[in-house]
Amino acid sequence: MPTPGLDGYVPSWHKPEHDDLAELARDFFTQQVLPHTERLEKQGHPDREHYKQAGSLGLLGLSVPAEYGGGGGDFTHEAVMLHEQQHVGEGSLGLAVHSGIVTGYLVAYGTDEQKRRWLPGLCDGELVGAIAMTEPGGGSDLQAIRTRAVRDGDDYVITGSKTFITNGGLADLIILAAKTDTTQGAAGISLIVCEVTGEPAGFRRGRLLEKIGLHSNDTAELFFDDFRVPAANLLGTEGGGFFQMMQQLPQERLVIGVGAVSAMQRAVELAVAYAKERTAFGKTVLAHQNTRMVLADCAARTRVSRIFLDDCIARHTRGELDVPTAAMAKLTLTEGQCEVVDKCLQIFGGYGYTTEYPIAKMYADARVQKIYGGTNEIMKELIARVL
Repeated sequence: MPTPGLDGYVPSWHKPEHDDLAELARDFFTQQVLPHTERLEKQGHPDREHYKQAGSLGLLGLSVPAEYGGGGGDFTHEAVMLHEQQHVGEGSLGLAVHSGIVTGYLVAYGTDEQKRRWLPGLCDGELVGAIAMTEPGGGSDLQAIRTRAVRDGDDYVITGSKTFITNGGLADLIILAAKTDTTQGAAGISLIVCEVTGEPAGFRRGRLLEKIGLHSNDTAELFFDDFRVPAANLLGTEGGGFFQMMQQLPQERLVIGVGAVSAMQRAVELAVAYAKERTAFGKTVLAHQNTRMVLADCAARTRVSRIFLDDCIARHTRGELDVPTAAMAKLTLTEGQCEVVDKCLQIFGGYGYTTEYPIAKMYADARVQKIYGGTNEIMKELIARVL
């Protein structure tokens, strides 16, 4: 990431504009959002006003073309913003989904009319975006989804349910994966944009799910009961949804990787700072050989991970990031995140297990990284197919 860590590493794609963006994002998260952390965690969802503030600063839709209200940049700009959010410890705003995933689908597959209709609102924060794939009866097996969208005149009538939907509590715009043809398997899946501001008839949000981590982000169940959506909200072609998801999942997994590496960097920095201050047996914790060896291992793991991530980001901006490489990134970077955060927590001793120290929250937040975006077991399968 553009902000050099303890190792001083700077990505190959870094430009001065990335430094300016990093500073803007860092200031926003630390000054406008972090002071409300305790309240946001208790309420279980972010403040809608924070989306609007981020939009007013130009932090949303950074890779969306300017003609549709975005920043006119590319994925490197999204990566910088997401890195800063993770690095300062802000976890309420679901920007990885809102800007890192939802806007990408609309840019890639939306008609000009759809883009002009929805992208400006996502970019200025008036709309909150989500994508709904996962269902109660199945997770990573997207071909097995049961939510149905039946054509009825100028509408689709949608019936089914989704779960574990990030931003589901506040979302105004949901990209929904549904079966438009139950006889065609993967070829029967379509993506339909659902406008759900004001809780329209046939749509209902379930409870906000209580999680072991990410307490301030709204993860929800969604229910559709003969919910009518204009056929004009079809994204791309009918039956093309599975192909579209397969095309976009590499970016989703890269987004997860950005968060993983940023968390690794932060964990090492926190552990080093603590080890320099804390004393044990008459000397600082850092003066003990075992502590130095652990931190050296974590620092090396973080540097290697950042270089791999940098290469993946560079490939992606050139349109060259393939599915197996994205799967490798998601697998290795999230596994690395969990291991590095765990080792760094150990350096804090008992304090690391208390919520008084941010490393404890990082430990709880990290675990889901190996689950969403396709479980790491699925990542291994994707990699194995090309061996």
